Parts: sequence; structure tokens; C-alpha cells
Amino acid sequence: MSLSNKYLLLTCFAFLTIVGFMIRLPSVFSHFDKELHALFYLCASLVLTIMFPNRWILIGICLLFFGILIEFAQAFSNKISIRLIGKRIHGNFDITDVKYNLIGIVVGLLVFMVYRLFFAQKS
Repeated sequence: MSLSNKYLLLTCFAFLTIVGFMIRLPSVFSHFDKELHALFYLCASLVLTIMFPNRWILIGICLLFFGILIEFAQAFSNKISIRLIGKRIHGNFDITDVKYNLIGIVVGLLVFMVYRLFFAQKS
């Protein structure tokens, strides 16, 4: 895959992720919110490290900052939605969400490193 196609795919993923995190989850998922955070960030770290294998440290740092910024964006958009429509559109800033984001990132990077160490072909 060419570098320009990778960045196009990355841009599409980022857009869909932002939209996904800014809408309220259906109530059926509310009991699994933390696990979904960890699972999403685990998958995101795996996909991104497969796309950009030599940038895994940068990927981990960027995903962590992205997760923190999304939490702040949710809190900020709630303030705006209360003023505009009189109700909240999703939860507040939650530090445990950030904790589970970090858990997902670390596990994803560990899985990638184990794969790279034991299974990737040496060039």
C-alpha cells in the first residue's frame, strides 16, 4: 500500500472515530463502556502499528493524547448541547475512560511487539 493511500485510510479512520466517540452509545452498551474503550484502543494500536510498524512509540503517544482530547471534547460538547437543545448528548469527561484507553494501547503495542519479535520475517 502506498504512503498516500495509508494517510487517506488514516484520515478516514480518524474521522469515523471522532464521529463515533462524539455520539452517545445505545444504552445496551452502557455496562460495557470501559471494555469497549480498551477494545477500541487495542484494535486501533494494532491497525496503526501494522500500517506504520516503525512508528509504534509515536502511535502509542498519539493514541493516548487522542483519547484524552476526545474526553475533553465530549465534556465541551455537552456544555454546548445543553445551551442549544437543553440536554446532554453523551457522558462527561471520565478519567477511567482514559485509563482503559491506555490499557488498550499498551496491550495492543505489546501484542504487536510479540508478533514482531517472534513471527515477523526478518529482512
